Amino acid sequence: MNSKRVAFLLLAVLVAGATAFLARAWLAAERAAIVAQAGTQRPMAAAKPAVQVLVARTAIRTGQIIKPDDLRWQPWPQGALPSTYIIEGRRPISDFVGAVARSSFHVGEPIAEVEIVMAGSRGFLAAVLRPGMRAVSVPATATTAVSGFIYAGDRVDVLLTHVLNGPGGQHSATETILRNARVIAMDQKLDFAPGDKPDIAKTATLELTPKQTEIITLAVKMGDLSLVLRSLQDMEEGERDQAVADEVPAELGYSYTHDSQVSRLIKNPAAAPPPEAARTVFLLRGSARTKQELDGSAAADPSAPPAPDPAKQGPRTTTFTRTFPSVPQ
Repeated sequence: MNSKRVAFLLLAVLVAGATAFLARAWLAAERAAIVAQAGTQRPMAAAKPAVQVLVARTAIRTGQIIKPDDLRWQPWPQGALPSTYIIEGRRPISDFVGAVARSSFHVGEPIAEVEIVMAGSRGFLAAVLRPGMRAVSVPATATTAVSGFIYAGDRVDVLLTHVLNGPGGQHSATETILRNARVIAMDQKLDFAPGDKPDIAKTATLELTPKQTEIITLAVKMGDLSLVLRSLQDMEEGERDQAVADEVPAELGYSYTHDSQVSRLIKNPAAAPPPEAARTVFLLRGSARTKQELDGSAAADPSAPPAPDPAKQGPRTTTFTRTFPSVPQ
């Protein structure tokens, strides 16, 4: 074989080996760089949390007053985030408590500011009222409003205490004129977040039907009104669904208490007067005896013997009176 050809083959083998070695080293370096870059990116992605967006914790209906338990923060992807979403850190969740929903929200659905009416804003009270309902305010004090523990959204009974004038004189009575009335405001406060000390409101605004507003307006002139707080778990039959229970309007009351039921020393004017003693008159004409009541009616005594002939006996009449107490029925 020619020496030049052998030298050329040896040179080609050396070049190929060097190329393979260099290529292998380059691939190893690239693999290490990729692994290192991936290792540095994972901690950075984990350290960057998602945006916390205000969403509905429970289903919220149109016209419902939002309570603290209706809202919560939920992680949300930052990409293409609408500007109407409420992000944690910009405003506290308490700012939206007491607002009214313009539309319904499903569980987990973000709360958009354009879909709620903030408490205290113009038109808020009209947004709270359901169709066909009216808002009426009644006076409230620490005694009549459960010492300030009644807030917007609660349900109350309305009691009227007034004086009755009758034949037996003046008597006091308390009656429940409305049941299960919805409170939509205490004074000008329409939120649910009480402070450390309950606030004593001067007025309470109730949601009632037009006829019930007339009853309340007249009751204010008749006597003193008191609000009795109802339990959230106090649902009537047919109101087991909370959504249905919130839509139930107030009802007319049916119970009352008279002062004679409170104190045994007060005479009940409705009680029947004690019966008077009955008086009976007996008329004796000879051997005949006739019983006569005070009303003038007369009846012959069947135990008496037959009356004799007046022509034979001549006129003779004896009269005496006896009084018999009547036996109570």
